[in-house]
Amino acid sequence: MVRIRGIDVHPPLLNTSCAWAPDLQQLTALYDCPHTGAVSTRTATLSGFKEDSSHTVAFLAGSLSSINSYGYSPHPLSSYITWVRTLLERDPSSSKPFIVSITESDPDSLRKMPVEFNASCPNIKGHPPPSYSFSSLVPFLNVFAEHFWADPALTIGLKLPPYFMTTQFHDVVEGIATYTRQHGSSGQYVNLFAFLTCTNTLGNSLVFSDQIIDGGADGSSFALPTGIGGLAGEAIHSLSLGNVYSFSRFLAESTDPALREIVIIGAGGVTSPEAVARMHRAGAKLVGCATLLGVLGVAAFAHLNEEQLNAADH
Repeated sequence: MVRIRGIDVHPPLLNTSCAWAPDLQQLTALYDCPHTGAVSTRTATLSGFKEDSSHTVAFLAGSLSSINSYGYSPHPLSSYITWVRTLLERDPSSSKPFIVSITESDPDSLRKMPVEFNASCPNIKGHPPPSYSFSSLVPFLNVFAEHFWADPALTIGLKLPPYFMTTQFHDVVEGIATYTRQHGSSGQYVNLFAFLTCTNTLGNSLVFSDQIIDGGADGSSFALPTGIGGLAGEAIHSLSLGNVYSFSRFLAESTDPALREIVIIGAGGVTSPEAVARMHRAGAKLVGCATLLGVLGVAAFAHLNEEQLNAADH
């Protein structure tokens, strides 16, 4: 069992916020699956994202990898709050938590929202991921901090993109450290963030139509109508492992006790029990998947949990 602040997750597997957790039907299937320890919603905005036919996904041939041009959910945040409440009220005895993934391009809009902040979607035209420049993130994080210090029972996380340089990891950790405070009469140090999800998709990726399953059927040269999109699955597994390892090391070596308590959710190319094990070895306490969910549906989690199931049988 893994504890994220006051929330217990068991087993340590979940879906990441993705296009395969878009509505009540899919959320119900994920919630009812015995192999998920938590459920993440698709990333929502206050009013819903305007999705059209250019927002889609393609799966690569010969690899459990995908490329997508999705933005955020077309359903507003209020729909996810209603659906989550419906599922929690259906079975009050269940302790399985939801992670409601949210985002906005305007920090002031977040004041209206009740929680993972997705700061890393690469597919929003005119709005590059703010997490590649920590100073761009600060106005958003300040809004979360305002609400967290008013109610420290909130469990808040940050979904991050793949980083490439040591200075990027250092900047994020140093920036997060500024949100640590000594809390209450206990004197305990607490940070705004309870978890980091590493990583989102790799932006600015290009796949041609002859590289994908059923490619070239519509005569297009590219896998996506937009050409460029976010790469996911096995193709980014090593990069995602490196991100998990780097953040895990930076947090563990911090002199800030609150940073050492932050849980890492490892994601990126989690397509097999071996990939799950690698994420744990790199430092992830929880492991999430998306591409495999898109390929197999909720059966993906039984597959990922295979080693544990076999151990239990013996």
